[in-house]
Amino acid sequence: MAAPGKRVQSVLFVCGYNSIRSPMAEALARHYFGKSTYVQSAGVRKGETDPFMVSALDEIGISAAKHKPRTLVELEEWEGLNFDLIVSLSPEAHHAALELTRTLAAEVEYWPTPDPTVVQGTREQMLDAYRDVRDGLAYRIRVKLKD
Repeated sequence: MAAPGKRVQSVLFVCGYNSIRSPMAEALARHYFGKSTYVQSAGVRKGETDPFMVSALDEIGISAAKHKPRTLVELEEWEGLNFDLIVSLSPEAHHAALELTRTLAAEVEYWPTPDPTVVQGTREQMLDAYRDVRDGLAYRIRVKLKD
């Protein structure tokens, strides 16, 4: 477990489907800290890549077009789950992250993050919801992972 004030060396972002919030967080963290921090994302269940998520990141010069959603089970099978920090972005993901720490020595933080898919309206109104999620995650990631 990371000691207070110690820099996080590896982080896993988890949400429901690995379609919007966790891949957005992964892409942002890689963009800002990819040379100094190992970053991955996963979902409790497998979803589909969300085109609005890709668009919201494209606007700030970060590409997530090649993101392939995966579950926690898939990530564990392919790479293992050796992380200093697990950040859960939805209630369901937080429950799953706490279950993981029964057998993992990782710090878990819950960052309640709105689901932008609940916003209805024009394309621009919907995209604004994704921008809000992106900007909120970007701020929290920069604060948490900075040296």
